[in-house]
Formats: sequence, C-alpha cells, structure tokens
Amino acid sequence: MFMLRNVGKYLFGDTSKETIIEIPQGQLYLVRPQSPKGYSELIFKDAAATIRRTAQDFQYQLVIQRAYEEGEEELLSDEDGEDGAEGGLASDKDEKIFLLDESLHFRCEIRDSGDKIFAWRDLSGDLGDLYEFICDQSIQATTVHTFELAAIQCQYERKYRKSHENATEQDFQRFQFTGDAIPTASPVTPRTTSPAGRTSSVGRGSTAKSALAREQTPTKSKKGSSKAPERGEAPTAAPVSAINPKSLEILTRETAELHLFDFASGSFILQDPLVTATVSEVGKWQYWLQVTGKERDWLGQPVVADLNPVFNFEYLSFIFNHYTEDSAYSWLLRFKDQETEEKFQEGLMQALWEQLNEVKWARTKDEDKEYVLGAFQDLTMEDAPEGAEDLEEVEEGDGDDGQKSEHYDSDEPEEDVNTKEDDGNVNSQLAVGYKHDRSFVVRGSKIGVFKHTPNNNLEFSTNISKVETPSGKLFSPKKVMLHCEDSSMILQNSDNPNSLYRMDLEYGKVVDEWKIHDDIPVTNFAPENKFAQMSNEQTFLGLSHNALYRIDPRLAGNKLVESQLKQYVSKNGFSAAATTEQGYIAVASNKGDIRMFDRLGINAKTHIPALGEAIIGLDVSADGRWVLGTCRTYLLLIDAQQKEGKNVGKLGFEKSFGKDSKPQPRRLGLQPSHVAQFQHETGVPLSFTPARFNTGLESNETSIITATGPFIVTWNLKKVLAGRKDPYTIKRYAEEVKADNFKFGSDKNVIVALPNEVNMVAKQSFKRPTRESIATPARIGGGRRSSGRLIGRASGRLGREDIVNSPY
Repeated sequence: MFMLRNVGKYLFGDTSKETIIEIPQGQLYLVRPQSPKGYSELIFKDAAATIRRTAQDFQYQLVIQRAYEEGEEELLSDEDGEDGAEGGLASDKDEKIFLLDESLHFRCEIRDSGDKIFAWRDLSGDLGDLYEFICDQSIQATTVHTFELAAIQCQYERKYRKSHENATEQDFQRFQFTGDAIPTASPVTPRTTSPAGRTSSVGRGSTAKSALAREQTPTKSKKGSSKAPERGEAPTAAPVSAINPKSLEILTRETAELHLFDFASGSFILQDPLVTATVSEVGKWQYWLQVTGKERDWLGQPVVADLNPVFNFEYLSFIFNHYTEDSAYSWLLRFKDQETEEKFQEGLMQALWEQLNEVKWARTKDEDKEYVLGAFQDLTMEDAPEGAEDLEEVEEGDGDDGQKSEHYDSDEPEEDVNTKEDDGNVNSQLAVGYKHDRSFVVRGSKIGVFKHTPNNNLEFSTNISKVETPSGKLFSPKKVMLHCEDSSMILQNSDNPNSLYRMDLEYGKVVDEWKIHDDIPVTNFAPENKFAQMSNEQTFLGLSHNALYRIDPRLAGNKLVESQLKQYVSKNGFSAAATTEQGYIAVASNKGDIRMFDRLGINAKTHIPALGEAIIGLDVSADGRWVLGTCRTYLLLIDAQQKEGKNVGKLGFEKSFGKDSKPQPRRLGLQPSHVAQFQHETGVPLSFTPARFNTGLESNETSIITATGPFIVTWNLKKVLAGRKDPYTIKRYAEEVKADNFKFGSDKNVIVALPNEVNMVAKQSFKRPTRESIATPARIGGGRRSSGRLIGRASGRLGREDIVNSPY
C-alpha cells in the first residue's frame, strides 16, 4: 500500500496535466439486473478509461471514451448524416463522463479468472443498474490497483475539499465498496475463462477481492468489512435554527409536514410530520419565517427574494430556499388541504411584497394581488402548442461542446500562451452583430472583435486597444449597442451621464460625442426597433429614471427630440427597454413593473404591476407577443396578446387590457433544489444576467438564454408554455459568466464571455440539471483524435486552439 500511495503522489503531483491516469483498452457495459429492457448492453466495444481533472479544485471525472477502428468513424458519420454531424466531437455516442463522487459506489474486482473489472452505479438508471468497464487482458494488475486508488483519492478530495496527501487508510476505507457485488456482464468476444468460473465470482463464496484490498494486510478489523457498507453518503442534515426575533404581528400561522432536500438521493426526505409555519412582522418592512416542531425549532430566516418561493397546489406543497453562512438548503412544506396552503401563501406573499416594495399589502388593488399570487404558482400557460407534451429530447448532449475557437498564430508554443492580462480588467459586455458575423467584447477600455466562422467557431479578428473620447480621455464603456448596419457602436461613459459616444468600427475610433440634454441624463438606451441595427436607421430610444424619449444624432445641439419625450413626475426608476419589429416599446423599472407603448410621447397602453424585485433586463419577441423581464432571482414571461373582450387578438402594445383581464405572468425560476445545489457548489447566490430570446429575421423565438455565476441556463419556450417540469438545461464553467447571447439567426449556438475567454458553444452541449452537471465545470476546447482513439488534452494549460485572443 505504501508503494501505491507514492504512485498516487506521483500521479497527482503534476497539476498541469489534465489526465491523471488511463486504462488504454477495455469494454464498457451497462448492466440492468432487474430491468425488462435486457440484462446487459455493450456500450463501447473498444474504449479507454481515464481519470482527469476539471477546472474546479477537488473535482474529478471518470471518462470512458470510445475508440474507433480505422475507417469505422467515417463510416458511422456517413450513416448518421446531419444528425451525427451535430453531435460534435464528444457526443454521447463517443464519450461517457461521470463525476467521481462516493454516490457512484465505484469499486473494482480482480477475479480468479483473471478478469479485471471496474463497476459503478448508473445514477440516472433504475435501482441496481450499473456500468462495468472490463479491462483488456493486456492490462497489468498494478495498473488496475493504481487506477482504483486514484479514484478513491479523487472521491476523498471532492467530499472534504482538501488534498488527499494527509489522509489515513481509515479515511480511504469509506470509499471502498467491496461488499457491493458486481454481476457478470456477458462479453461479445470469446474469453479464456469458463462460464462457471465467472458465475462463482459473484456468489456468496466468491474469492474476488478489491484491487486495493489485495494490497492491504488482513487484520481483525478487516474481517468486519464483510458487512454491508454504508449506502452512499449520509443524508443531508438540517442546520441549526437561527434565533427567532420578537414578533410584532403574525401574518399567518399554519400546520404542515416538513421535508428537506437530500443532495445525495436527489429527493425530499420527511423531517417532521407536524410543524407550525409562521410568518410574522419583526421590524419596519422586516419579516420572518419560522418553522417549529414539537421537539425543536427547525429553521428561522428573513422573508426576502432569495427565498425563491414556489407554490404547487396540485401537491399542496410550498418549496423554498434557506441560506446559512456556508451553504444553502431546500425545504418543502406540505399542507393538509388547499385552503390551508392558500392562507399561508397570502401571508407569505404579503410579507415578501411589503419587504420588497415598502408598501402595505392592504393598499394594493385586488386584481394586482391576484396577479402577484398567481405568478408564484406552478402554472401552465395558455395556448401551449399542440404536441408540446411529446417534445423530443434532442437538445441535450454529453461531454464537450463540439465547438472551439479556431487557433491562430499556430506556430507559437503552447507554453507561451498567457490566458490573462495583468491589467486588472476582465471581460464585461458582449454585443453580437446582426448585419455581419462579428461579436464585440468589452474589457476595460479595450474592445475585442471576433469573427463567426462558417463552422460555428470564433476567430479573433482585431483588438481596439484604446476607447477614448474625441478629446483623448480614456474610458471604460458602461453599455454598448451596435448601430447603423453594425458599422458603428454607441458607447456610454459613466463619467458623463448626459452624453453618448459613437465609435466608427471601420477605424476603431470614437468620432462623435452626442450631448443628449442639459438636465435629462441617459441611464439606458435601446434600438428604434428590433432589427434597427441591420438598417441605416439613425434614431434610437433613450431612458432616464423617469423619462422615455427619442434620440436623433442628426439634430444640431442636444440630440433629444423634445416632441417625443414622455416624462413622469414621480420617480419611476426606469431600468430597461426593448422594442418589437414594428417599433412597439416595452419599458421596465427598478420597482418591477412594465409599461407597453405603441409609440413615444403618450401614456402607456398597458401597465403590468410589479411582483416586487427590480427588473434589470428586458426583451420582446419580434412580433410583440412575448415580453421577457429579468429579475435577480427569476425571469418573468408575459403573454401580451389579449384573450377576451373587445380587443381579443390585439397586443397590449396596441390596446389596453381590460380591468379584469391583465395577462397572467409566468415566473421562470430554477427549482429550489437546483438553487440550493448551485449555492452548495459555488457559495454564490442567484444573480441572473439579462435574459434574451434567440432572434433572427423571419425566425420564431424558441429559446431563452441567461446566466448566473458560472452557470449558463437556457429555457425551451415550447416546454415552458406546455407547463413541463424540465424546461431548462444548464452548462457550468469554472469562472463566472460575464455575458452571453445567441448567435443572430440561430438558437443552436451561444456566445459566452468569461472573465478572460470568449467561446461559441453548441446549445446541444447543455445538460439537464443533475448533481453531476451542477458540480462539474465544462472544459474549454474539444478533444483530439490520435492513433484511432479519442483522447483528451494531456495538459491543463489552455492552448491557442482553446481561446481567442489571450486577453479575452
């Protein structure tokens, strides 16, 4: 064992290497002992097993990569046609990736027959399903021993978030699952062992041993290992409750069952069959949620937006998040009947509303109350497209993006590549071209320009190294917008709130400073219509905190068009605007409400009340049917088409909704259990970037894209409208996603700006939120094929083919 530990130190020592250890040849089976689908299935006839690092500390992957015989890959590609091409280099047919976690129950057997087998649970399959990797006969036993030890060390590091170097033998024994039998997987090629020998190896009298156990000296305590091992890690334990403050007024008090989401099993586990849930006022605009059982206080926390409340009346449940200093938890209250849940919902939403708006709930109109309460229910929207419930799962893929940035200056050694620039700046904004296939990334006072290649990669084009005013003062743009057929870019300088600047992109230089108004600042701006940047349209829209107006750069002096100014006396806190293809305007505010206009200079046709949180981003579908608002912890999707009354079929931009027929909003939030896992992995609360629809001329909106922390999230619009429970997929990176958007004219490719890198990724590489996909950051760049075998990069350092323009 001492020898193996030294080998482990050798393997882990060189952190520049992505691959820790590899079994170069074997076969992968999926074994289903209790399934009617068939006992076993050969997944890869020839494959390699690899343990590799991820970009996240203490996170490792078990990767099984398919190997092709000469000519086989090309033949299969021809048979697959276009579908095969879309799969990318590392689609599910080529690679299986598993997060090395103790829940896999990864173990090894070296049987008397000589077979060397690794096995682990199929966490997405039925009970008892498992994967088996049967090593080729040429693989030495010492290699198998070392591979198993490396897997155990990786699991130790993931669980305890520290190096394995000081771990003891007892520490490692937690990750040995020698008591779990490995059933026989029938090989497709003749083997030298007899069937009888294989059968006896899994029986009670089996002499099969863990490869690691063979290296250990038997002791009395070792005999105890024949007992059934602990099944996976311990269930998630409830944290200690916070001290509850003194209550000034009780808003609601109801009884319910209490359940806690268990990270290991991925399900809610009953904690107490009878608790009392109380929402009370504890200070000025401060409210408290307390859950108490007969024998203990379970939890207490402020009522704030991060609660992420979801009510489901079909299951009489209320799911919410609870944050401690170092983790997050997802709780579920189940009520005895709908009346009880409705009473609790109204009390909780009253507290949340008053906390966010600092306005008493009693002063709110009844129709606005119904709007707010409805938004936090788990509802299905009207007009779900026919057949939406039968949507095919064709978007999700495993492994790499199948996309990577094309290399440039390919003769430069990999060791010379520096992926960061020591200027203290990071990428902050992204502008995607409509007219020309270009993307622009803002980094401090620099702008990187990237070309979209025909095969959906990014290629560095040029760098605008100094963004400065016409007078020569350097500045970092706060907001940018492409303009006039993508030939110009409008820039905002936070040091000069009453002016905007125009950069001529052909010369890469700011050529104009536009004074908007002496007294009215510019807090935001938007195009004249959805596709204005594709034309030579000169005018665009401007916002201040309480005004909406048109800007015309051709005017002499101030550029604000006085006749098309709508100014409000009250401070509405306008925060974002968006336009339709016909030029209808939607304006959102920091209060959380949305106004719809058919033109400038008049009152809004429709006013959508606030749910509470500020709206930080806004988008509208080209036809004006759908309005998409972004709040910090959720998105808001509104159907602007009227369903009843004299204006049926009209949009809220054209005619006002009736008093009792305001559109029912759809609150697009992540499931509380996923939010808890996000926070558990990253320690960062939700904070969405402005969400956008995919867009293009004569194409319909089908997807929504946004990001929070290191996660990109995309919603399938058809699934949302159909009320599906799995409408979104995710992709995790090792660093925070600074900006993201779809490539123009497509919903298949997403452009992503990380702090120091820019990528174009295939949406097909996004995955359903699972424990593994949430915990495992994506790799930058694709794999390489060598000697007929798909092999990942041997280095953890980013090469020129993995990034575009090293500062970006």
